Amino acid sequence: MIKIALDAMGGDFAPKEQVEGAMLAIKKINDIEITLYGRKEEIEKYLTNKERINIVDCKDVIPMGEHNPMHAIRTMTDSSMVKAFKATAAKEHDCVLTCGPTQAVVVGAHIIIRRMEGFKRPALAPIIPSLTTGQTVILDCGANLEVKPEQLVQQAQYASVYAKEILGRDNPRVGLMNIGTEEGKGREFENECYKALKESSLNFIGNVETKDILEPPCDILISDGFTTNMVVKCMEGTAKSMGKMLKDNLNRGFFGKIGALLSMKNLKRFKKQINPDEVAGGMVFGLKVPLFKAHGSSESYAVFSALRTASEVVRKDVNNKVQMALKNEAPLKDSEE
Repeated sequence: MIKIALDAMGGDFAPKEQVEGAMLAIKKINDIEITLYGRKEEIEKYLTNKERINIVDCKDVIPMGEHNPMHAIRTMTDSSMVKAFKATAAKEHDCVLTCGPTQAVVVGAHIIIRRMEGFKRPALAPIIPSLTTGQTVILDCGANLEVKPEQLVQQAQYASVYAKEILGRDNPRVGLMNIGTEEGKGREFENECYKALKESSLNFIGNVETKDILEPPCDILISDGFTTNMVVKCMEGTAKSMGKMLKDNLNRGFFGKIGALLSMKNLKRFKKQINPDEVAGGMVFGLKVPLFKAHGSSESYAVFSALRTASEVVRKDVNNKVQMALKNEAPLKDSEE
């Protein structure tokens, strides 16, 4: 039985969506057991099926707008996030999921769960839709604003194992996000990363321009946390605005509404294809145990999707396979932690 810890109080709509997502996961996945961390009396308002679901009562909640995540993680020891992280670090669970504030998650990952042996800089890696392959791993999405080239290579190594085991890619292709496809483009950082990736054992295909983010020639897109976070937020905002524009135009006039009715099936398929709930955030690569961070605005289906992916990562033993891959690589050169 795969044991999953779920921070039931993290997120904009907690604990309702977390509890309902957990019950949906139990219904659809028969080899998992979920422990909900949070205020018991609030959780029980929504928990109508306790099959393979446990509750650990927690008095505190780290708020979504927390401005001092380091202080919160160190002092709010009875919060749902901290207790879920500590229990998972102690191997009471196989993995942990939260929809809580990103920076608190990153701090908690470093302080409580900690890095796997030999891994220098954990990375937040969501999955985004792709018109060419269906899904693309994109990282680092904000865990590290700056990263050294050798650390970026290590993150790409983890992403390659993940893409192979979870996305089913035989020989995952890695692309470096840049302002042009030619070698030599970009800042000194991109040129150093290009060289390091090219010299690694990874299936590196070169630079990828961000205009191709939804039709990339690769399975993994990688850059530093600042760049990737900007790209992902721009993509999400554009998709949201385009959806509104499409809806507004379809609702204009009699023929527009008729066209919308005739296209309803295709529109629903399109909505599902770009719906972030289908991929539900991302995993923090490089920790001793798998940690998943879903969107703060996640609803029940998004929570279920994240739980489904989390169980698959444990089932496929991704962390141990990454450790074996790292051991087969040349050690990283000395650099600051």
